[in-house]
Amino acid sequence: MRRPLQRPQGSDAQIVWDLLTFERLITGSVVHLVYWAGLGIIGIMAFGVLGATVGVAIREGTILGILLALGVLGVGVLGVGVAVLLWRAFCEFYVTIFKISEDLHVLRQDVEAERARQSK
Repeated sequence: MRRPLQRPQGSDAQIVWDLLTFERLITGSVVHLVYWAGLGIIGIMAFGVLGATVGVAIREGTILGILLALGVLGVGVLGVGVAVLLWRAFCEFYVTIFKISEDLHVLRQDVEAERARQSK
């Protein structure tokens, strides 16, 4: 078993130490920002689909063109919906991984505390 490194004293030094030694993971809190940024990009894609639909309808100018535009709109809305669901699942996966990591960290601390109590 590896010997733990000595932790520095003081709150500022503790925060820097945790970040440098990966004792504290910051990605769990950053995932929420990444999720909303991804939803923003998907929203821009949705406006692109809407623009493509209007462009197809204007370019064709016939009933057949409008029906084609409705098809483009339907496929685009389905695609955006799938993208939102996949993005949510992707982000939830990472949140789950980091929650498991936090739980394992707490379990490791409990085991170390129990060993320290038994050795006294």
